Amino acid sequence: MEKKILLTDCPDAKGLIAKITNICYKHQLNITRNNEFVDRDHGRFFMRTELNGIFNDETLLADLDDALPQYTKRRLVPAGRKRIVILVTKEAHALGDILMKCFEGALDVEIAAVIGNYDTLGKLVEKFDIPFHHVSHEGLSRPEHEAELMKVVDSYRPDYLVLAKFMRILTPSFVAAYPHKIINIHHSFLPSFIGANPYRQAFERGVKMIGATAHFVTDDLDEGPIIEQSVIHVNHAMSANDMARAGRDVEKSVLSRALQLVLDERVFVYGNKTVVFK
Repeated sequence: MEKKILLTDCPDAKGLIAKITNICYKHQLNITRNNEFVDRDHGRFFMRTELNGIFNDETLLADLDDALPQYTKRRLVPAGRKRIVILVTKEAHALGDILMKCFEGALDVEIAAVIGNYDTLGKLVEKFDIPFHHVSHEGLSRPEHEAELMKVVDSYRPDYLVLAKFMRILTPSFVAAYPHKIINIHHSFLPSFIGANPYRQAFERGVKMIGATAHFVTDDLDEGPIIEQSVIHVNHAMSANDMARAGRDVEKSVLSRALQLVLDERVFVYGNKTVVFK
């Protein structure tokens, strides 16, 4: 018996749940979990269906295409472990949290490799018996550096790339090579304080809360579809450095939660928004 997840995104219409579940029944597939949501402002229907049974993917998808409205997007994906490649610079907290959660079994993912534009975190990664590649940006243009990165990334054929405090702005051509496959952690509660030094920006504004945002990377800096966010309270007695130290715990937990949601196929992207089934 196989386990797969059916992801349906289509214009809203009457009877969609019945149509989809009846087709699954016709194919003698067992529905173990189902979630649905209607965005009434945009007239869009989303449904995530966990299935097990014996699958004929081509026939199942053809039956869905016949029954569902025009402009439907549907995917049938295997349930189970995905592969990621992690990109890092020098900060260890986000990477370390993923490594430990994977080691403990709290995060079900295969870390195929870690790539750093500095070699600072190589020894940490090697303790977990995971390949580390140092792909330096020094002396290279941004496109040249990204070309070297892509050679390494593509050799591992990952399902997703994770930017665990990778402090480089990616070019549109790099982003286009992995559409909605690059997950970033930004040390701010977006859309506030985009770009560099958000804790300094927050300190200068005298904010009472700081946070972190995990999002998919797009061509617009720190403005991609948001997957997960969280905040903590701060006060006037804290310096910008104090806020940064406090924020690291938020960053790593938000990134891990977002990664798990994506790996479990719980995130739909439409426009610059997401629907997240938790």
